[in-house]
Amino acid sequence: MISNLPMILQVKPQFLRLPQFPILRDSQARVSSSSIVRMSATGYSGISLENIAVKPPSHPTYDLKGVIKLALAEDAADRGDVTSMATIPSDMEVEAHFLAKEDGIVAGIALGEMVFREVDPSLKVDWFQKDGDFVRRGLKIGRVFGNAHNIVVAERVVLNFMQRMSGIATLTKAMADAAHPALILETRKTAPGLRLVDKWAVLIGGGRNHRMGLFDMVLIKDNHISSAGGIIHAIRSVDLYLQQRNLKMEVEVETRTLEEVNEVLQYASQTKTSLTRIMLDNMVVPLPNGDVDVSMLKEAVELINGRFETEASGNVTLETVHKIGGTGVTYISSGALTHSVKALDISLKIDTELALRVGRRTNRA
Repeated sequence: MISNLPMILQVKPQFLRLPQFPILRDSQARVSSSSIVRMSATGYSGISLENIAVKPPSHPTYDLKGVIKLALAEDAADRGDVTSMATIPSDMEVEAHFLAKEDGIVAGIALGEMVFREVDPSLKVDWFQKDGDFVRRGLKIGRVFGNAHNIVVAERVVLNFMQRMSGIATLTKAMADAAHPALILETRKTAPGLRLVDKWAVLIGGGRNHRMGLFDMVLIKDNHISSAGGIIHAIRSVDLYLQQRNLKMEVEVETRTLEEVNEVLQYASQTKTSLTRIMLDNMVVPLPNGDVDVSMLKEAVELINGRFETEASGNVTLETVHKIGGTGVTYISSGALTHSVKALDISLKIDTELALRVGRRTNRA
C-alpha cells in the first residue's frame, strides 16, 4: 500500500492505523453558521488561556470561534476538500512539521491550535516554539499528528493566520525596538473581520494596542472637530457626554498645529476635562533627502510637558521611528503594522526532508 502512494504521503508504517475519530469528509466538512458559539476573546472552549504565551486582547462581542469557522467554510464550502478525498486514504495518519522559511517573530501558534481543534479535536499538536519567539529560516516550529485528511483540510487556514500574524509581529518587534523609549501602537487599519487577530499579533510582537474599536475609547479626530465647530467645542461636548452618562474611558484628541495644542492646553487649565492623551498628527515632516524633521513634534511635546500622554502619528516608518521616539513622545502609532503587512513564510510539510531539500535549493530553508 505504501509504495503506491505519492512520495509526500509515504509515511512510516507505525503511523498507519484505523482512526478512532470521525473523518472530516464531504458533507461533514460543511460549517454551519447556526453552530457558531458567541464568545469573548477572553476565553475559548477547550484551550486554557493560562497556557498561552501572549493572551489575546479583550473584546466584548468578537466571535473568535466564528472567525475560525468562517475561514474553514470559505475553503470547504458545501463539498469539502475534493483533492484530499480523491488522493488520501481515509484511515491514514501522518506527522507533519511546521517549517520557518524565513527569519522572523512567530505568532499565531495558539490560534493555529484552535483551528486544528475545530477541524478535529483528536489531532495532536506539539510546538517547539511559542508565540513571540524569534525563529530562523529552516527551523522546525512544531508538529501535528493524526488523520492526514483533516491535517490537510486545516493546513491552509492555520498557515494563513500564522503567516499574517507572524508578519505583523515581526514588523512590530522591529518598530518597537527602534521606537524605544516610546511605545509603538497599531491603529484600526486592520483587515475587516480580523481586528482582534491583527491586534493580538501586535501584542505578540511587543507593541501595545490602541483602542479596539469605536466603543472603548473616545478619539476626537479631524472630522469630529470640523463637525463640532472647532477643537474646544468637540472636547467640551465629549466632557458633557461622558458626564451625563457617567462613563469613564480614555479620551484622546487629534491636533494638527501648535496653535491647536495651545488651545487644548488652555482649555484643560481652565476646565475639568476627561482628556487623557493628545495626538500630534503629521508633525513629523519628511525632507527631500529621505530624513525627517521632528522639531515641530518635539516642540509640541515640550509644550504639553507631561500634562497629558502624547501620541505621534504620520510619516512613521522603520527608518524614521527611532528619531520620532527620541522626541519624548509617549506613544507612536503606525497603521502600516497591520495595513501593509508582509506575511512571514511558514509551511506545513508531511515529507519534511524533501521540503527542506527543495528549500535549500531555492534559498528558503
